[in-house]
Amino acid sequence: MRKFIWILVIALLAVALVPSTGNQSAEPVQAQDAVTIRWYVGLGAGTDAPVIEAQEAIVAEFNDSQDDIELVLEIVDNDQAYAVLSTQIAAGNAPDIVGPMGIRGRASFPGAWLDLTDLIEANNYDLTDFDASLVEFYRIEGEGQLGIPFAVFPSFMMYNTRLFDEAGIPYPPSAYGELYVDWDGNEREWNIETLRELAMILTVDENGNDATMEGFDPNNIIQFGYGNQFTDVRGRDTLFGSGNFADEEGNAVVPEHWREAEQWYHTAMWEDYFYPNGVYGNSELLGGPGGNWFGTGNIGMVTIHLWFMGWGTADIGDEWDFAPVPSNDGVTTAKLHADTFGIMQSSEHPEEAFTVLTYLLGEKADELTTLYGGMPARLSLQDGYFDRLVATQGETYPDVNWADKNWQIVVDGLSYPDNPNHEEAMPSFLEATDRYVEYTQEVDNNADADIDAALDTLQADLQAIFEAAN
Repeated sequence: MRKFIWILVIALLAVALVPSTGNQSAEPVQAQDAVTIRWYVGLGAGTDAPVIEAQEAIVAEFNDSQDDIELVLEIVDNDQAYAVLSTQIAAGNAPDIVGPMGIRGRASFPGAWLDLTDLIEANNYDLTDFDASLVEFYRIEGEGQLGIPFAVFPSFMMYNTRLFDEAGIPYPPSAYGELYVDWDGNEREWNIETLRELAMILTVDENGNDATMEGFDPNNIIQFGYGNQFTDVRGRDTLFGSGNFADEEGNAVVPEHWREAEQWYHTAMWEDYFYPNGVYGNSELLGGPGGNWFGTGNIGMVTIHLWFMGWGTADIGDEWDFAPVPSNDGVTTAKLHADTFGIMQSSEHPEEAFTVLTYLLGEKADELTTLYGGMPARLSLQDGYFDRLVATQGETYPDVNWADKNWQIVVDGLSYPDNPNHEEAMPSFLEATDRYVEYTQEVDNNADADIDAALDTLQADLQAIFEAAN
């Protein structure tokens, strides 16, 4: 696991030297006049090796194009990025621009972001190339316009074709609304129950028994059936429907369908065994702590977002494809991520920062959205997006037949977004996040956990956190 990846945090200092000849009219050597703007990457995509190179090239191209601004790039591994940025803010050493970042990234630092309204108006910045509702999405009550739309990242299921073939079971449906046709030719709704049955067949122990068999050994699993990857409890529970831990009045809640979800996941971990519990989830079998489960080739299906493309599947080659997110009680929810860049309120050079921001979100929007694997928010860039993505991924990962993947699933997932979004702000966001992460660690590592009691305690603790914040 990488600790920190720091790129180009170098200040070029020119010292003005006055000749010692006594000639006071001699002109000093000109010092560097360019304003330094720091671009911080780590709260979202952008920390993987191929992407880092491309970001460096964008920075170099910008710096070569003019002399007024020196753009420097700081990249911090996502595991550390929140803590590092928090420390920088507290120390009065915050960067100027942060991104790409999702809703969670922005919400983790309330009050830290510059309202862009005046800069947008002063520069006559054209917002007509964006859906008006998406512009409004970044207008936060009491804080202003905290971002300009950049990219959207639909979620979907991905499945390992090799593991399905080895199990002798048909692949998941190829479109939303399709039924699943099983190994006996029976048609089934593509829902949570069908997902569970497939996942148990795909879960295998070291003796070759799957989780539906009498002799299955849960202590020696070598392959899992399903995982909701790279998300927290709010994200995984959204498989059962939209929600959040804070209601409109700012009170702590645990939605009933999220209670149902947590019971389902706990049973999946400790009784049905098709979902990795805390120990298995952090084991080398699935990539170690914080590892890429799907990338190990040891899990049959995952729920994931568009930013996963390329790097996430690099180690399993062409053995995968897309599938719809299954429904729950007749309702399908494909959680949505949306990324932007923000200027920090503490920036001493907001106008120059806005110049860089508009460069990244304008001239470089097509390149960056493709690089990060997101769909452009700019309406003018959406036509042909997947053709460009396929071409770019094909150059970077030539072992995959990108053109044959079921990209329509990705597009169609935008019709099932979670509202409210699972990453919406909560009072005292970082402390609240720490508390629900603590809950997750408790129940995911304890087969005997009382889920309802643990959720009741979580709700009470979150309420106390919210009240203290207010």
